Amino acid sequence: MDAAGTDWSQRYLAVLATQRQLSPHTLDAYRRDLAELAALCGQADWTRVRQADIRRASARLHSQGVSARTIARKLSSWRGFFGWLAHQTTLTANPVDSVRAPKRPKSLPKALSVDDAVHLVASTARPAAMPTPAELCDRAMFELLYSSGLRVSELAGLDLHYQAGPPPSLGWLELDGAEVSVTGKGNKRRTVPVGSHALAALRAWLAVRPAAADGSLALFLNQRARRMSARVIQLRLKQHALRVGTAVQVHPHVLRHSFASHLLQSSGDLRAVQDLLGHASITSTQVYTALDFQHLAAVYDQAHPRAKMK
Repeated sequence: MDAAGTDWSQRYLAVLATQRQLSPHTLDAYRRDLAELAALCGQADWTRVRQADIRRASARLHSQGVSARTIARKLSSWRGFFGWLAHQTTLTANPVDSVRAPKRPKSLPKALSVDDAVHLVASTARPAAMPTPAELCDRAMFELLYSSGLRVSELAGLDLHYQAGPPPSLGWLELDGAEVSVTGKGNKRRTVPVGSHALAALRAWLAVRPAAADGSLALFLNQRARRMSARVIQLRLKQHALRVGTAVQVHPHVLRHSFASHLLQSSGDLRAVQDLLGHASITSTQVYTALDFQHLAAVYDQAHPRAKMK
């Protein structure tokens, strides 16, 4: 309430309910956020809340272990309230403006171990049977994802060979040169090598690949003989991982992360990994150095005689 006894928070919640027609669950969240702010600020008059009060409230929540994501949501809720209040009262500035939530800790990309990655891409659904064309296609796609660190969109856009157009090829396979050329983010072209196992899987797929129904040069085709979409590749990899018993949920970017992590572990050449991934800035690639340290820490824990002291 303000000095005149007006309960602005209740009026605001009424506006949200009637004009914006928010759900009862969302209204309860706004109500809790405003009640929490009133308690943190120790202030009954909303028009007297200042930016310093909001900063202290945010810092206090952070010290209590509230996640950065939750604090950001609360700040957004408070910002909306004070923006509305400025149109109803003499409040001249929104005290939540320029107040930012604490930075969220950057989570490391998920990467498989070398053994798990190899088992995933090398396994077949029916080891004792002759693989079907669909299985050969899957094997070639998964081997190529791990071999060359491609984005799933880059994999889906590959052609059998370069075509000047129209439309021109965004990516293509050069089987004799053991490489693929792809167009990544920012329309940047790069060429990456293809490993021997991926080449063998590609040759096996090309031996049974039907002609595309639309006459395109798409390298990977779905069951209707049309270009495989990124979404279908994602679903087929997920299903394959479940069939072969991979312990974690796998999507195409996991194989890209695994490619980068394993290459960095073996070579230590961060710049080369950056070029192969097609990162515009090396800061995007540096996250894999943390994955590399995880590998070193695991080796230390397993091998060092003093690593597991009771």
